[in-house]
Amino acid sequence: MTQSRPRHSYPRRLAARIVGQAIVLFARAITAVHADWRGVGPSAKQRVYFANHVSNADMPMIWSVLPHHLRLRTRPVAASDYWLKNGIRAFAGAEVFRAVLVDRRPDERTDDPMKAITDALEDGASLIIFPEGLRNQGPELLKPFKSGLYNIAKARPDVELVPTWIANLSAVMPKGEVIPLPQMVRVIFGAPVQLGEAESRGEFLSRAATELATLRPEGQS
Repeated sequence: MTQSRPRHSYPRRLAARIVGQAIVLFARAITAVHADWRGVGPSAKQRVYFANHVSNADMPMIWSVLPHHLRLRTRPVAASDYWLKNGIRAFAGAEVFRAVLVDRRPDERTDDPMKAITDALEDGASLIIFPEGLRNQGPELLKPFKSGLYNIAKARPDVELVPTWIANLSAVMPKGEVIPLPQMVRVIFGAPVQLGEAESRGEFLSRAATELATLRPEGQS
């Protein structure tokens, strides 16, 4: 016998679609956010979009510029302690963005965050990740990348790793502000990077960071 879905699931899915569309419209209205497909075009190929991280608005910006059919199959990798902090965030993370939630506290977590990521890839999802880990609010262009991107490249060499620079977002959401300022934001997608056969973790992560940094428009953050 086929098990029916709970009655409450359809209203939640409908609410999630409505909220998701509202987020897209809001992002475009406030920032005129748009995609700049340089090294790749929008494609149904399975990808990991790895991006710079300066604001909590980073992920919605990338998510918003993806065509609808790609947005449906693209899931952000996000911190569970942030997205499960209250009911509104939990609904947005689980239902709207369908985030892959990972525990970023190595001393307290019981689950392997890489397993959640590889499981999502095995299910056919594309991902949005921020290899710096925490938001970069310092003077450096990029913080050193964590090992996750390397682990993905090693485990799934068939998945495209696309550097994705979010330009001018720090002007929209300056440090300490909670209300976005009307500014134009561009999401720039570069050419995919691939792990070399004899490339070490450090060499690969350094090269991936360089490829990402080269997408930064001159004179913009």
